[in-house]
Amino acid sequence: MNKVAQVTLLFWVIKICVTTLGETAGDLLSMTLNIGYAVSTAILMGIFVATAALQLASKSYHPFLYWTVILATTTAGTTMSDFMDRTLGLGYPAGAAILITILLSILALWRAIIGSLSVDNIRTPKVEIFYWAAILISNTLGTAFGDFLADSSGLGFEGGAILITAILSLIVLANYLSRISKTALFWAAFVLTRPLGATAGDLLTKTHEQGGLGFGTVSSSAILAVFVAACIVFAARNGKEHRQEQLARRRAADSMQNA
Repeated sequence: MNKVAQVTLLFWVIKICVTTLGETAGDLLSMTLNIGYAVSTAILMGIFVATAALQLASKSYHPFLYWTVILATTTAGTTMSDFMDRTLGLGYPAGAAILITILLSILALWRAIIGSLSVDNIRTPKVEIFYWAAILISNTLGTAFGDFLADSSGLGFEGGAILITAILSLIVLANYLSRISKTALFWAAFVLTRPLGATAGDLLTKTHEQGGLGFGTVSSSAILAVFVAACIVFAARNGKEHRQEQLARRRAADSMQNA
């Protein structure tokens, strides 16, 4: 049984919202509560390892567990990126280059060992480990890229979000109008939705003087958490109905063949 969410339009809506929540929650821990990037990263990586272990131990797809692991990668990715770029002083370009190298290495090793990078059939622990490692690094890379666009590129929060949205629109068009690998497009979209979430999170939490909307990390995180939970419930119900319809069709087809 496939243990990950079905990739639909709602999947991407939830993904963007979860990554935005990861940005605001990560900033809440490291900045608002003044814990610091290093300690925050240690705490959030511990949460990621714990939730990923539960996901690996499960025998089937559990929506809230799956998206909790995704959220854990986004919050840990936020503080890891900030730790690399700010505490270690690597800066956005060097930090992004390191993360790109790690991500490409994970994907290359995944392809070499498994033979495919498909995310439509994640069933074995070995494939899941590659899957979650790639997601963790891609979300960390997305944070660095989003912060670069917002802080260093001159585009600002809104400009960065507009640019990434435009690139994602091109990916959507390529999905329907080109022969480019669907798997390659998925990973490109997955990486880019993280900086979109990062810039959206900054837009929500930063003050008006900084170019944001000034909602703060606490209010933004609470609003996003409620919205994400509602989307997950809706997606789970639709998925259950879709599986029931498929099962009914298969039973009907089998009955016709046996008649």
